[in-house]
Amino acid sequence: MAKKAMVEREKKRQRLVAKYAAKRAALKEIANDESRPMEERFKARLKLAKLPRNSSPTRLHNRCQLTGRPHAYYRKLKISRIALRELGSQGQIPGLVKSSW
Repeated sequence: MAKKAMVEREKKRQRLVAKYAAKRAALKEIANDESRPMEERFKARLKLAKLPRNSSPTRLHNRCQLTGRPHAYYRKLKISRIALRELGSQGQIPGLVKSSW
């Protein structure tokens, strides 16, 4: 089980990303528009840099919904390999059979 603080930090990042998504997209559009003057684009970049770092979507990290584990995460199932194995052994996941040889 992951530390509760790490899971909460990730939730906080998700809230910040959602909160600043529109503002960040608008500033990026201005900054990347070649038809605008250089000064206006530069100001947009400065405003973008002043936004909280955790509001950037690249700072998000996928975590298992059951355990909070950040590594070995299956995107399709939204759980880690360990949780997948446990649920598979219990017969909780349809179509998944534990292999043995």
